[in-house]
Amino acid sequence: MPNPRSPHRFAAIDLGASSGRVMVAKAGRDTLTLHEAHRFPNHPVRTSGTLHWDILSLYNGILDGLRAAGSAGPLTSIGIDGWAVDYGLLDTDGALLGNPVHYRDTRTEGIAAKAWTTVPPTDLYAATGIQYAPFNTLYQLLAAQGSAQLATAERLLLIPDLLTYWLTGELGTELTNASTTQLMDPGTGDWSHEVATRLGIDPGLFPPLRHPGDPAGQLLPQVLDDTGLTSPTPVTTVASHDTASAVAAVPATTDDFAYICTGTWSLAGLELTTPIRTEESRKANFTNELGIDGTVRYLRNIMGLWLLQECLRTWNTGVSAPTLEALLIEAAAAPALRSLVDAADPAFLPPGNMPHRIAQACEATGQPAPGTPAETTRCILDSLALAHRRAIEDAQRLADRAVDVVHIVGGGARNALLCQLTADACGLPVVAGPAEAAALGNVLVQARAHGLISEGRHEMRALLARTQRLTRYEPTRDPASRAAWKEASQRVLP
Repeated sequence: MPNPRSPHRFAAIDLGASSGRVMVAKAGRDTLTLHEAHRFPNHPVRTSGTLHWDILSLYNGILDGLRAAGSAGPLTSIGIDGWAVDYGLLDTDGALLGNPVHYRDTRTEGIAAKAWTTVPPTDLYAATGIQYAPFNTLYQLLAAQGSAQLATAERLLLIPDLLTYWLTGELGTELTNASTTQLMDPGTGDWSHEVATRLGIDPGLFPPLRHPGDPAGQLLPQVLDDTGLTSPTPVTTVASHDTASAVAAVPATTDDFAYICTGTWSLAGLELTTPIRTEESRKANFTNELGIDGTVRYLRNIMGLWLLQECLRTWNTGVSAPTLEALLIEAAAAPALRSLVDAADPAFLPPGNMPHRIAQACEATGQPAPGTPAETTRCILDSLALAHRRAIEDAQRLADRAVDVVHIVGGGARNALLCQLTADACGLPVVAGPAEAAALGNVLVQARAHGLISEGRHEMRALLARTQRLTRYEPTRDPASRAAWKEASQRVLP
């Protein structure tokens, strides 16, 4: 058993939509530090009209990252978290059948409507508690029905499970990520066999379920050779859905909190102990995903900083590309709440010329179209803050539970303007940080599994609150400003 009073080194492989990182942490009962060992790009590739993940490039980046992580000494454990819903298919020999398809691919267009003729959306939500999103694994599998790949497949592995398999040779399906597939019952924590059977999906494609903290095997000899790591090096199952890891790293000091996990997406909601699968909840488009320790992540998916990221990608093709820092300074001085969009509108899901689409959405609703990058940025951040407000207000109402603070974790915690606007919109204090919440949640589950920190998630969060840099934003007290936010919220109700 490791000495719990001596910090140990953990590698957190944290995969995002645009890049992956291998982070190294020292963790113990009074210690939690984190640094980046290696970052690598994650560029999707379109071939024959289909958008794919370049999974082999990601795996190579992981090997490079583990080599860098191990250069300073042995690792106590390794864990992988990443995005949800996407998967790879294996044949009977365990070989990958083609590159995984990207969730932003168009193959699922119109699939949900077909599925609902067999399992109505009310039945689907009552069984799985998962909000409608066109890219859910359920709809991806229905879109793939009749394909040679799916007909040949012996196993289906979600992306973090696929990469874990390549590192260890061990098959498994991690619970928090499995809960996003729209094929699980969040009440039982097992597959919804009725839904799968009615739609012609075989749950036997999925390997057995694993829970955060379970062993996931040890690095294979070839991986040890490729990375220079020493044997044995265990891989630990973490909350492999990055949002589940991020929620595990919310540094809350009480249970009366809401969270917003920010990045490409904004995931806003509450941590509950039981799912809410009422018809009102379904119509409000809330999802019941599983978290660590039997918790439920009751949340709404919002488009998030993807809107700004895509705008920057468009602007960066110009002669004088604005920097994010300059844009935020100019946006802070721009008129507040002048132009707003519904940040949850699926029209913003595909890539491509986001400034034009935002301007069109404003014009279609009789609002002035943003004319400069700064005005567009202010429109995005005001709209996100309002989407955060609506999600948190709705979650409290539907769960019959009040909160007194909002925790913003993930990349958006670094965006001071977004954090202040969210505090003003919600009328609640916002505690921002840690920005590296997914990696820290990954590490904490590993450290707990190896007996290096206390078992309860409240103790995990207390360690975060003691060791991580956090910033508090107080909401505006100005009555006119509060009234303006209330009026704006009514203006852009979806």
